[in-house]
Amino acid sequence: MSETISPDTAGTVRRFTRGARMATLLEQRILILDGAMGTMIQQYKLDEAAYRGERFADLDRDIKGNNELLSLTQPQIIREIHEQYLAAGADIIETNTFGATRVAQADYAMEDLAAEMNLVSAKLAREACDAYSTPDKPRFVAGAIGPTPKTASISPDVNDPGARNTSFDELRDAYYEQAKALLDGGVDVFLVETIFDTLNAKAALFALDELFEDTGEVLPIMISGTVTDASGRILSGQTVEAFWNSLRHAKPLTFGLNCALGAALMRPYIAELAKLCDCYLSCYPNAGLPNPMSDTGFDETPEMTSGLLGEFAKSGLVNVAGGCCGTTPAHIAEIAKKLAEVAPRQWPQQYRDVA
Repeated sequence: MSETISPDTAGTVRRFTRGARMATLLEQRILILDGAMGTMIQQYKLDEAAYRGERFADLDRDIKGNNELLSLTQPQIIREIHEQYLAAGADIIETNTFGATRVAQADYAMEDLAAEMNLVSAKLAREACDAYSTPDKPRFVAGAIGPTPKTASISPDVNDPGARNTSFDELRDAYYEQAKALLDGGVDVFLVETIFDTLNAKAALFALDELFEDTGEVLPIMISGTVTDASGRILSGQTVEAFWNSLRHAKPLTFGLNCALGAALMRPYIAELAKLCDCYLSCYPNAGLPNPMSDTGFDETPEMTSGLLGEFAKSGLVNVAGGCCGTTPAHIAEIAKKLAEVAPRQWPQQYRDVA
């Protein structure tokens, strides 16, 4: 196991056994993250039989919509989607594992497949990245760790504020199982994303810390939350400043926002984080607001989304940019083109007025 030492933006030293070159590249240019996996899967118009494949053809329940299962039943489709994003210019691609925890897979009674889903998904992304990597443009696999459908901070029962449908320990165990399989599958970095509950995120980060201690591997961590409305708070109630201060102890390589709001509505919160964060900043918004009449379910064209992110970049707000719901390889290609010649955000940024 080789060890590479990488300086972060705050001047401290981090020792990464994988993914260290990503930290080096972030000093030099804005890196491009891929777009939406779910949006691309929808383009294939898969039916129940396609989701089942041969392996689960005789299953006694419906499983259509379990996108993570497609890594097992339709791996060629997942590999093809990865390759489309890589061809569009993505530096980082996410594994098809947003909902591949034991907690999330309980909705389909497929908890026991969680580890396999993560392992296979990581290998598919690794193979695609290796095929597209060059000495001048290495590609990185981000192990996607989603928030799960359960929340450790909020009651699911309006009549009982103290009720909970999960616990920190249950989440920690599920995240550890997921992260271990992703690690074994060859990811370069972990992405704890679409965080709506900071306590869920803390369970994931605790699990990653345990995994690093148990294995001796240390990978960069990317953290991305989601502001759910115009109040500028995540669902569990924190402002973006409080959100950052609650998780900065994890010393993430990148910190930022994704999903929920389109780029235009997300800008003030990205600008606020740009002043606060002593690490690299990421932003991968939805393609505007939802529109069920659109082919992708969202309004913004590639030119619109890339134009907004281009302004973010020119204002010195971002180090990593990409897309979330409603974005496609066409969106990522335009974002990569717009940001190619723009210098990355430098910290400390709080001395500059970016709001």
